[in-house]
Amino acid sequence: MYAATSAKKQKEYIDKLRAEIDVLQKKIGEDESAEAIVSRHINLLHRYNEAKDATQV
Repeated sequence: MYAATSAKKQKEYIDKLRAEIDVLQKKIGEDESAEAIVSRHINLLHRYNEAKDATQV
């Protein structure tokens, strides 16, 4: 069963979420895609693991 929420509260919550999305989008860049961020992160993890493996040899 769902709790009743007024339309006004729902709109306020949606507006708050949209504002948060705008702030986060500005932090990562307007044209930055999620796929590019994940790909860059994976590449950095590979470089880290290679360096770590080299130091453990």
